[in-house]
Amino acid sequence: MNGIPVLTLLTVLPVAGAMVALAAGKHARAVALVTTLAGLVLALMVWAQLPADGSIGLVERAAWAPSLGMEYHLGVDGLGALMLVLSAIVTLMSVDAAHHAHRQPNLYFCLVLLLEAGLFGSFTALNFFHWFLFWELSLIPAFFLIKLWGGPKRGPAATQFFVYTMAGSVALLLAFLAVFLSTGSMDFGQLTAMAQSGALEQAVNAHLGPVMMWLALGVLAGFAVKIPIMPFHTWLPAAYSEAPSPVTMLLTGAMSKMGVYGLLRIAVPLFGHQLAQIRTPLLTLAVVTVVMGAWAAAAQTDLKRVFAYSSVNHLGYCVLGIFALAVPATGAAVQASQAAALNGVILQMFNHGITAGALFWFIAMLQERSGGQRGIDDFGGLRKPAPVMAGLMGIVLFSSLGLPGLNGFVGEFLIFRGVFPLSWVAASVSILGLLVTAAVILTVIQKVFSGPVPDRWASFPDMHGGERLAIAPVIGLMLLLGLLPQVVVQNINPTVVNLLAHWRF
Repeated sequence: MNGIPVLTLLTVLPVAGAMVALAAGKHARAVALVTTLAGLVLALMVWAQLPADGSIGLVERAAWAPSLGMEYHLGVDGLGALMLVLSAIVTLMSVDAAHHAHRQPNLYFCLVLLLEAGLFGSFTALNFFHWFLFWELSLIPAFFLIKLWGGPKRGPAATQFFVYTMAGSVALLLAFLAVFLSTGSMDFGQLTAMAQSGALEQAVNAHLGPVMMWLALGVLAGFAVKIPIMPFHTWLPAAYSEAPSPVTMLLTGAMSKMGVYGLLRIAVPLFGHQLAQIRTPLLTLAVVTVVMGAWAAAAQTDLKRVFAYSSVNHLGYCVLGIFALAVPATGAAVQASQAAALNGVILQMFNHGITAGALFWFIAMLQERSGGQRGIDDFGGLRKPAPVMAGLMGIVLFSSLGLPGLNGFVGEFLIFRGVFPLSWVAASVSILGLLVTAAVILTVIQKVFSGPVPDRWASFPDMHGGERLAIAPVIGLMLLLGLLPQVVVQNINPTVVNLLAHWRF
């Protein structure tokens, strides 16, 4: 790939595909499938070309508006490349699941591909201005996908989603403008180096006074809404439940990871010292997100709302791992715990994206076969008429539960392995989230697939050959990462070591 701007091509590809899909009419889904498959191939090429030392590779730089701190600066390390692969996989899954987008399919798939472009741009940009453009670009198609193709309450859900995330973006933008006014730079690498030496805080204090903590809180607010962290989560249940299931796959499988990625790429590198000062309140929010997310899931009867709150719970583990490592590395034991936690966070981001996307894919299949029903109590005994669906969805549910041998276990294990030595109280309380999640998942399995078969579901259609073929690679990936997590860890661990070496707590 020498001389080929592969990261630019990766971002331009879905934009070009979106334009073709818009003009393709009823063939728009085929265009989207080809585009997303090509995007996955490019993302895997990027993954295969990562520098062995965990540094930023495949760098593309060009002057943009130097006087305003704007530069076209792209690059990826293990973190960014893994998120590219995740985005490509989840978007492909979403397009495959949307084979019944009858109304304006050209516009629908155009927006999906534009959303993918926003994801790719966010995970490759290394200049704040460039990154923020794509951060916001992903918001616009997501809003219209909910607003135009969502459920009966799609209007309020889309508006709430837009207002919440826009408010977070405003807080983030204001904080970063203050950083730019103080330093004259929007480059993530340069600002990280300044933060590591203490020069960033000195520059901000010299220009604006002692406001560094307020800037850190503004950046945290932007990412807390996107992840989301409780109590900034109230937009999520409505958005996830009212969005079409294939769109929900994108929201939970890929877009929520933008918030966690932002913490690791921007918040911790630039404001790690400030995060360490408020570590206890942040850990408290993380524990609340883990435990209350699980309890909220247990209280739901709508399958989409169950797994919406379950997503809050699972991303809470990522937040727990990030905030727990905000301590000075005073010895080899602390460094090992930080590395374990951060490896777990990155792996959990990927694993949750795959598992949550697959769960909402199965919910889409249930809705399609039942005339739109998705309540836990609407079904029962489906294991008998649809044994293949029951078996495959059961694998995905057990992955979400964290069963050893499946991908959902590995990330959570590494997070708790790292967090326990760093904050045993937070880790111990968070165990409640694991227990409640297990109860929630087992309840879903029991009520949907076990027991007597109601007469109306006696001839419930099982998965056909095309659906089995489409879901097979996803199930295979879950098993592969559950049994051989080093396939991913060997590429992200050098990045983890490199990141920790440049962070100042």
